[in-house]
Amino acid sequence: VTALVNARPIYSDDGDIVSVVVTMQDLTPLQEVDRLRAEFLGMLNDELRTPLTTIKGSTATLLGSQCALDPAETQQFFRIINEQTDRIRYLINNFLDATRIEAGTFSINPEPVDMEGIFVEAKSAFLSGEVRNNLVSEFPQDLPRVIADRQRILQVMNILLSYASKSSPQGSSIRVTASQFDAQVAFTVADEAVSVSSELLPRLFKKLSWFDSDDGKCKIEGEGLELAICRGIVEAHGGQISAESDGPGLGRRFTFTIPVGREAANTVGATTPQLPVGLDNTDRKQECILAVDDDPQTLRYVRDALSGEGYVPITTDNPDEVIPLIYEFRPTVVLFDLELAESNEFEMVKSISQITEAPIIFLSGYGRDRTVAEAFNLGAADYLVKPFSPIELEARISTALRRKAVSDRTQALEPFILGDLQVNYAERVVTVAGRQVRLTATEYNLLFELSINAGRVLTHDQLLERVWRAKNTGDSQVLRAFVKALRRKLGDDARNPTYILTEHRVGYRMPKPE
Repeated sequence: VTALVNARPIYSDDGDIVSVVVTMQDLTPLQEVDRLRAEFLGMLNDELRTPLTTIKGSTATLLGSQCALDPAETQQFFRIINEQTDRIRYLINNFLDATRIEAGTFSINPEPVDMEGIFVEAKSAFLSGEVRNNLVSEFPQDLPRVIADRQRILQVMNILLSYASKSSPQGSSIRVTASQFDAQVAFTVADEAVSVSSELLPRLFKKLSWFDSDDGKCKIEGEGLELAICRGIVEAHGGQISAESDGPGLGRRFTFTIPVGREAANTVGATTPQLPVGLDNTDRKQECILAVDDDPQTLRYVRDALSGEGYVPITTDNPDEVIPLIYEFRPTVVLFDLELAESNEFEMVKSISQITEAPIIFLSGYGRDRTVAEAFNLGAADYLVKPFSPIELEARISTALRRKAVSDRTQALEPFILGDLQVNYAERVVTVAGRQVRLTATEYNLLFELSINAGRVLTHDQLLERVWRAKNTGDSQVLRAFVKALRRKLGDDARNPTYILTEHRVGYRMPKPE
């Protein structure tokens, strides 16, 4: 470990050394910052070298020609210089966006927009270039408007289409689809590229990504930066982005989600079978949100963000005040600093869960898997990694409230009966031919989602989001393992299933009861 050591003597009034203060600082984080900075500058150098070399060669040819060039040749060189200048400007803007995203200063200007209109614009730009692929789209007629920064989402769409085209065989198809679930609209760009294994796909969203191939170690540059920017833009909107593949050579699916407009959000659930209408359009000013964090800057930021959305923020940095505040204000959501919760071994979280059904959303300065998993096991509704935007905070709160509303209303649902299978939602009891089936919490949640949507196909990403609340969807192996276990417990033959049917390369569905 590289460390910085400082020693300073403490003198008495007589000038004698009476003590020494020694501080030791681990420099590993600073070294990591230096390494990342060097990689970033190296990427910048590599990306700018090609267009600058092209510009230099074109201008040298124009200036050094011994005889007058043909006007058509001159025009071509000017066209090359113009295109490469645009390329440099595009690269510099990307690097600036990546820097702002990492620094937490990236901002967006959201407004209600029509996503199909954005796609039409992206499609026009795609077809005006060097077309190598067929572009197929499928948008439902009742797709609601979303709350988004039009130019930024157009940037995401352009990047995904360009990335899919560059990675796919010439003449292959790129398919763009959209669907709505909960208070989100999901957009998927599917290609026919030769893909890396599914467990390595999340690395594509890092600035620099490496993966092992048959001919050795390969490094993804350029596109890795662009996909990292896509992730930053989508998460700034309160959405998520993921990559999924059914295996090498079977293509990839890039999916990102954006919150729907407020009017559409208030009707979510109205078209969902067996579920009542979505959240009531109550006055936001009646909803209190309790925020607990020992960082005064975070509390001030959260208070301003909640006030701007019409909530009543209640903030404290003292965990001992949490229970009295809950009894006094009855908050609808509790925001809790993950480090504070971890410091008392999550005892406070257990106490909160015993006195209120308000969803708990953790605010985290890091994303340690074990700690986050422990939080979810204790009943956490979600977690946010700092820094986060006010839009993402509001979207996570709204989603948590919607999930709670749906959960509360399932108590009034009639039991689901399909052949010998019966699901009693109110008692969370599952029976097959009168025999009770013991399911884990995750298995029950998976069966719940499939049964209340009986007759409709739920995609892999939709199930991962709804059951596991996965931030980075795409690992369908986990889903397949749970479906296999659930079928086994229900006595369902995978080769000729009765209850859970497979829609190959799409997802799963349950038949609708007669």
